[in-house]
Amino acid sequence: MSTVGVEEEFLLVDRAGITTPRAAEVVARCAGPLPAGMTVQRELRDTQVEVVTGVCTSAADLRDQLTAGRRALALAAARLDARVLAAGAPVVGSAPPDKASNPRFVRVDELYEDIAADYEACGCHVHVGVPDKDTAVAVVNHVGRWLPTLLALSVNSPFHNGMDRGYGSWRIVQQSRFPGSGIAPWCGDHARWQQEVSRLADCGVLVDEKQTFWFARPSPRWPTVEFRVADTAATVDDAVLQTLLCRALVNTALAQLDRGVEALPTQTAAAAVWTASRYGMDGPAVDPLLGKQIPASAMVASLLDHVRDALVDAGELAEVHRLLRDRSTGATRQRLLAAAGLSAVVRQLSLGGNHDC
Repeated sequence: MSTVGVEEEFLLVDRAGITTPRAAEVVARCAGPLPAGMTVQRELRDTQVEVVTGVCTSAADLRDQLTAGRRALALAAARLDARVLAAGAPVVGSAPPDKASNPRFVRVDELYEDIAADYEACGCHVHVGVPDKDTAVAVVNHVGRWLPTLLALSVNSPFHNGMDRGYGSWRIVQQSRFPGSGIAPWCGDHARWQQEVSRLADCGVLVDEKQTFWFARPSPRWPTVEFRVADTAATVDDAVLQTLLCRALVNTALAQLDRGVEALPTQTAAAAVWTASRYGMDGPAVDPLLGKQIPASAMVASLLDHVRDALVDAGELAEVHRLLRDRSTGATRQRLLAAAGLSAVVRQLSLGGNHDC
């Protein structure tokens, strides 16, 4: 069974729900209580933190690590009279933009100016182990059709700085301002992939060759395929669902590669991504392979049919069905809570403030 690991990005907010630059202090207070193999680190802005699981094989192990990481963050922030918010974008408001301290992040700020200055977007990144880099590229080719569906299931950023922006994932709208966002181009092997990334870096639109904005890629650091399409998950269940589907997609792609099945090019990738970020599961979807609009529920059903054998082999089909049953997206849940005010949204999304932290 393929190994998995998850990186969860979170926002730090004060009691009013405004983002607060306390990342260094929170990270320092998380050094002790985390399980072996897990880390907590700062992100682009000092209003963000990231918790990284160790390498996991089972859904139960992953769930335990995700829960432990969220609990440690919540406790560390509480000591500073702050909260950790599981949302893809600031719900209520943002602190004045800070100057990055990490040298690489300084270069990001210098290159992208204002589109990076207020970029506090948070995602859930899933790593799935693969044998080698060429295989990773081949898998990325195969999973492209399904990335908008993973996004639609994960949307969790309808509010940004006190306003409902009309999208399930405002994070993706913000990310689309950067060069190369969306579904990666088809590449025949890792050498070709590296050429594509190097070309963007040589053109001066990426800080370096480790930086890309595509929704799935061969990790530049680990022997994994890295999925970066999902908004930060509101709950552990949401994160586990995203991870199990990502692993099933990779294992399905590996089986297809063994049979010599070629990846088919996506014809309407941009339309599918926009539709998923706009509506989530509360409207239509676009099948990027067929190039037509269909119900979002039908697209999820097609995804489940596609990965059914992989889920059965992993013993995870029943768990995925359980996680999908009667499940609304984070964006939908946020909007329902907002009827009682954005403070209710902040309370529910604060780690330790909901029942599934």
